[in-house]
Amino acid sequence: MSEKIPFYGGQALIEGVLMRGSKIAVATIKGYDGQIHIHQEDLGAIYQGKIKTTPFLRGIIALWDAMFLGTRFLTISANHQTDKPEEQITGKSLYVTLAISLGIGILIFFVAPASLSHLFESFLGINPWMGNLIEGAIRVVLLVGYLALIQQIPDVKRVFMYHGAEHKTINAFEAGSELTSDSVSKYSLVHPRCGTSFILTVVVFSVILFSLLGPLPLFWRIISRLVFVIPIASISYEYIRWSAKHLSNPIIAILIKPNLWLQKLTTAEPNLDMIDIAITSLKEVIKNEDLITA
Repeated sequence: MSEKIPFYGGQALIEGVLMRGSKIAVATIKGYDGQIHIHQEDLGAIYQGKIKTTPFLRGIIALWDAMFLGTRFLTISANHQTDKPEEQITGKSLYVTLAISLGIGILIFFVAPASLSHLFESFLGINPWMGNLIEGAIRVVLLVGYLALIQQIPDVKRVFMYHGAEHKTINAFEAGSELTSDSVSKYSLVHPRCGTSFILTVVVFSVILFSLLGPLPLFWRIISRLVFVIPIASISYEYIRWSAKHLSNPIIAILIKPNLWLQKLTTAEPNLDMIDIAITSLKEVIKNEDLITA
C-alpha cells in the first residue's frame, strides 16, 4: 500500500454509508424496499484547490463535511426510506432543514454553555477564568450526554452500526487487507481520524482558547465562541492528522484515548450486510479515482 494514498473519510447514513475521496463522494444506501442505491457526486471547488493541502486551512473542509456535505447525504438516505413524496425532504425544505439543524447545534453547544457559565459568574460570584472552564465542562457534558442518550434509540443504534462498518472498512483498507466482508469484519470499530474524535478535540481546544480570552460581557462572549469555531476546527484537524501518524508514540496513545473512548458511544458492531454496503462505497471511490484497478 502506497504511503501517498490519500486519507479517505466516511460517514454513517440511515441504512447506508458515505465515503469521500479527494475527487468524489459515494453513498451506498439500502432503500425501504431492500434495493441498493448508489449516489455518486463530484466534489466541489473547495476540495480541489490549494486549501485541501494547506495546513490550518484544510480543516475548513472537515468542518464543511460535518456541517453540510454529511448532513445533505444523511437527508438523501432518509428520503430512500419512504416512497411517499410528501415525507421526503427536497428542494427548499432541504436547505431549511439544514439551517434549522445548524442553528439548534449552535444554540445547544455554543450559546447555552456560554450563557450558563455567565449566569454562574453573575449570581454565584465565580471568577471569570473559572467560569470559562465551567463553560467548557458544560460543553463536554452536553456532548457526551447527548451521544449517550441518542445511542438508546433503535434507529440511531442502526446508524451507529453503519458507523462501525465504515470504520472497519477504512481500517482494513489502510492495513492493505482484502476488502471482503469476512476480512473487514475482523478490524477495529474505532479510528483515530473519526469525526467523533474531531468534535471532541474541537470541544477540548475550545476550552483552552476560551479560557485564555478571559472575562467578557455575555454578548461578546457568545460572539467570540462563534467567530473562533473555524480557527479551532482548523487546529483540531491538524492535531487529529498529526496524532494519527504517531500512534506508536506512548504519549500520543494516551492523549487520544478520550477520542477513542467517545467513539464507543457512536459505533456498534455491524452485521455483514452493513459491511458490504460500506465496502461498496469505498470501492466505488477507489475505482473512480483510479488508485487501483476495480
